[in-house]
Amino acid sequence: MGILTPCQRPRSSLRSPSSPSSPTNRPPRRPVHSPDPGRARAHRAHAALFRIAERHAATDEQRRRQVHPAFVSPHEAVRLVSFLLSGAALLQDGEPEVDRADVTAALSLVPMVRGEMDELEAGLLQMARGRGMTWQEISFGLGLGTPQAARQRYERLVDRTATDPGAG
Repeated sequence: MGILTPCQRPRSSLRSPSSPSSPTNRPPRRPVHSPDPGRARAHRAHAALFRIAERHAATDEQRRRQVHPAFVSPHEAVRLVSFLLSGAALLQDGEPEVDRADVTAALSLVPMVRGEMDELEAGLLQMARGRGMTWQEISFGLGLGTPQAARQRYERLVDRTATDPGAG
């Protein structure tokens, strides 16, 4: 009996090319797929922070323009309490420990901070569209899957942040 080609062999004797007893002994091919979306988003966020810091917060003077020297904004207050609680910031000599009342105060500011962030995002989206960015580009920047999702997000933000009930 001669040598059988793969097409002539009985099915039970066929082996996949990636099986250990395969004559080529090659590792199995990995399917081509997109990277983990969470990891890709984290990478873009890091790159975005680095870019903005390098271009717009490289000097003390540039960094000071972001913080009002006379008072603490709600966002800064929430971050400060969070940083002190986590140990990312250290108490200075004579500064009282963060207590439950401080945590409650910070928590009470979260809705205000969220509202400020919604207004900031809606304004940024309006300016992006005004500069000719497509919904596809915006959806990529926001880490959303589709241009439609970006547009719907914008519409929800405009509805939430409208001060005039007839606006939006």
